[in-house]
Order: sequence, then C-alpha cells, then structure tokens
Amino acid sequence: MWLMLQAEKPDDYVVATGETHSVREFVEESFKVVGRTIVWEGEGANEVGKDQASGDILVRINPKFYRPTEVDLLLGDPTKAHNELKWEKKYDFPSLVKEMVEADLELMKKNPTA
Repeated sequence: MWLMLQAEKPDDYVVATGETHSVREFVEESFKVVGRTIVWEGEGANEVGKDQASGDILVRINPKFYRPTEVDLLLGDPTKAHNELKWEKKYDFPSLVKEMVEADLELMKKNPTA
C-alpha cells in the first residue's frame, strides 16, 4: 500500500502472488503444519478428508458453504505492481498457510472454547 501511495499518479494495482490454489491444497497444506497428512475418499458432497495415520475423518464437505456463483479460476496478476512499483511478494503458499495456521493455534491457546 505504501508503494502505491508513493506513485507519481494514482492508479489501480493488483497485489497478488500470481498463483492459484484450491481449497483442497489449502486444507492439505494446513494439516501439514500440524504434522498430519490428509487422504481423500469419496466424491462431491460425499468426499471426506481422513488423517492418513489414524483414519479419522478430519474434513467433510458441506454444501451449505458453497458459493452460489463459483468461478473456475481466481488468479491475480501482479505484473503491473511489480513493473511500476518494484513490488515483490514476501510469501510463498506454504509459508502463508503456515503463518495462518500458527496464528489460529495461538488464538486457540488464548481462548480454547472459541
């Protein structure tokens, strides 16, 4: 944001990684942070994610949370921000997920009933 405010003239910029990831990838990466591997079974709304070691179901699909107008691809192109502002991303996907999971774990320690 600071770089955008330093530009000679106001403009719109996309701040993004230029990568796209699925919810499945996010779930798998999140569980890696806590030392678990997810294996998937079933299809569609009946698909579940199980802990590879224990077989416990850790993830269930809930159609209640589907977006009504889902798109096939969400991908931000940061080329303009990079070229004009010399903006660079600070995180790769695994690092971002790790920071998010660790922050949630810290919140849970402070308020375990949340």
